[in-house]
Amino acid sequence: MNGTKRQINAWTFVAPSLILTLIFGVYPVFWALKYMFYDYQGFGTPLFVGLDNFERLLRDKDFWKSVVNTFIYAGGKLVITIPLSFVLAVVLNRALKGRQLLRAIYFMPTVISASVMAIVFYVIFNSYNGMVNQLLMGAGIVSAPIDWLGAKHALVTAIIIAIWGAVGNYMLLFIAGLQNIPEDLYEAASLDGAGPLRKMWSITVPMLGPVLQMIIMLAITVSLKGYESIMVLTEGGPYGKTEVMYLYLYKLFFPVSSGGSSIQQFGYGSAVGFTTAVIVGLITLIYFYVSKKLNDIY
Repeated sequence: MNGTKRQINAWTFVAPSLILTLIFGVYPVFWALKYMFYDYQGFGTPLFVGLDNFERLLRDKDFWKSVVNTFIYAGGKLVITIPLSFVLAVVLNRALKGRQLLRAIYFMPTVISASVMAIVFYVIFNSYNGMVNQLLMGAGIVSAPIDWLGAKHALVTAIIIAIWGAVGNYMLLFIAGLQNIPEDLYEAASLDGAGPLRKMWSITVPMLGPVLQMIIMLAITVSLKGYESIMVLTEGGPYGKTEVMYLYLYKLFFPVSSGGSSIQQFGYGSAVGFTTAVIVGLITLIYFYVSKKLNDIY
């Protein structure tokens, strides 16, 4: 009887989360898997079209442009964010005065809403009276304002904002890994005459291997799926220069004020969503494969 009571109590605690997961997690997946074979705008009777949505997707230059933009955006973010997070973690893991305050300052962007963050940076990078242009012109670095949100620089600006928002999070993960490395290893290396760089390469980096793998995996998936700040900052413009996969997908289900169709396209959006999920899944699997091979080597 006690065992049955414990099971009832356990299911009572689990049930709310399980129900919410089924409603908002599992059901939408099966809904999308069904309607990606239909022409459906959210009203009327869905029309079965077979693979027409996928044929349209293969010809959709805007979607494949968003795929390229996504890889540029994710790659630019990863190449800078992970090394910068590691350097900050090493510095702030030392016994520095005020290091707790500095950690909090670097971590603060991760708890700020992406929408709020994008609005703030929109003001900072404003082409006419933005803070960045005022500083650059005041220092004599540039003679005319730079159009940071124009076609030439918009994607770079989005990458800068993404780096600012992510570096603190990965920094704390690196710090957690650094604090698990035994000090005895560094003391033994010092007795053998190893310098700081040798300790870093021979002790710190190998010991952070599992943490680094986790950080890279998180960074890849988050970067490939990121779109919120871009949506607020540029809505994918100008001329699709900052359109990324999940923003393109969002516009199909929830048309925004500018760009793209003004009609909801649930059927085609489901096909795009499935393809996008497959792309992200394949990249993640490739990373797992490469990571496993590296583990086997080292």
